[in-house]
Amino acid sequence: MSCKNAKKGKIIVFGIAFWYPLAGVTYQFLHYLIGLRRLGYDPYYIEDSGRWVYDPRPEIDDWTPDVTGNINTVAPVLEAHGFAGRWAFRGNYPGGQCYGMSEEQILRTYREADALLNVTGAQEIREEHLACPRRIYIESDPVASQIGVSLGNEKTIAALGAHEVHFSFGENLGAPDCGVPVERFRWLPTRQPVVLDLWENHRGGDRAAYTTIAAWRNKGKDISYRGETYYWSKDREFMKVIDLPRRCSVPFELAVGVGEEILRLLREQGWLQVNSVDLSKDINRYRTYIQNSRAEFTVAKDQNIRLRSGWFSDRSVCYLAAGRPVVTQETGFSNILPTGKGLFGFTTMEDILAAVDAIESDYEGNCRAAHEIATEYFAAEKVLGSLTERAGL
Repeated sequence: MSCKNAKKGKIIVFGIAFWYPLAGVTYQFLHYLIGLRRLGYDPYYIEDSGRWVYDPRPEIDDWTPDVTGNINTVAPVLEAHGFAGRWAFRGNYPGGQCYGMSEEQILRTYREADALLNVTGAQEIREEHLACPRRIYIESDPVASQIGVSLGNEKTIAALGAHEVHFSFGENLGAPDCGVPVERFRWLPTRQPVVLDLWENHRGGDRAAYTTIAAWRNKGKDISYRGETYYWSKDREFMKVIDLPRRCSVPFELAVGVGEEILRLLREQGWLQVNSVDLSKDINRYRTYIQNSRAEFTVAKDQNIRLRSGWFSDRSVCYLAAGRPVVTQETGFSNILPTGKGLFGFTTMEDILAAVDAIESDYEGNCRAAHEIATEYFAAEKVLGSLTERAGL
C-alpha cells in the first residue's frame, strides 16, 4: 500500500538509523515503517536529537557532528522502500543541519501526526514534540530504565513521563521469575516486527556455519542494583562457551570486531571470524549473510539473562524470518515463545549441544519451524496491529 492511499493518520517513527548507520539498525526501523504503511498508516521517519552521530569509517570510528556520510548510507535505503519525502534528520546541536524534510516540514509533521513512536527511546522529548497528542515509548533494551525508576533517577523518570504509553521488548516483565523491578509505569509487552518478504530465502545452508552478528564488548552500561552488578557486554557470555566449536562437528562463525589477542583466542578454539562493521555497512550484504547461514548461535547480555527480562534479539528475528533456526541464551523468552524446534533457548553447554543435535537431525524441519515462528509471532502486521490497538490508535 502506498502512503498516498493510507486511510489512517500520520505516525512518526523516531529512531537511531542515522545515528548508528549499520544495517541491523536500519532494518529495525525499516520493519516499523513498512509494517505501519501496510496497516494503512502514513509513517514518517525522523531523527531530531542533540547527540552527535557515529561514523563507522575506519579513518573516523568515532562520534562526529558531521552526518553527511550517514545520510548517504541510510537515506537511499529509505527512499528505495518508498519513503522519499518522508524522512528527516535534524541535528539539534551547535552547527547541526537539517536533511530530508525541511525544518518547517518537520514541525508541521509534529502538529499533524496522530502519534509518535519513540523506538529505542533514544529521542529526547522537547517542547515541539509535545504538539503530537500521542507519544509512545518503545523500549528495545529493558532493565536499565526499570532499575533507574526503582532507584529514583529523575532523568529517567522525566524521560518516561513524557510519554503516555510504554512498551518493552522485555516480555517477561512482571512475571514471577523476573527480577526486573516494575514501578510507577505500566509496561506493555511488544517485540520486534519483521517484514517477512524482505527475508524470503531460497538459499541452502548445507555447508554454511552457525553464525551471529554482534558487538564483542560494550562499555559504560553495567548496572548496580541491590548489591549486584549486572553486565551489558556480551564478551562475558561468549567466554563461557568459548570451546563450543571444539565440541561440535558443525562450524561456528562470529561476525564481531575484536583485537588480535581475542582473535587469536577465537581461532585457537575453532571459531571462524569476520568483521561485523565491514559486514554491516551494506544492507544487502548483511541480509545475504543471514540468509546464507546454516543457523544462528548467539548469547545475550547478563542483565537480561540473570534478571530474566524476556528480551529477544531483533537480529535473531531476522534469522527466523529467513528460515534459519536460532540457538540463543535464555532470558525468559521461552515463557512467551515456543522453543524446541526452530528456536532453542539455552542455559548450559549441554543445552547448546542438544539443540545443535536436534537441528542437524532434522534440518529442513527446523528451518520450516523457524519461519513459522517468525510468521506467527513477529510478522510486522501482527506486532504493529496489536501495538497500535493497545496504544489507542
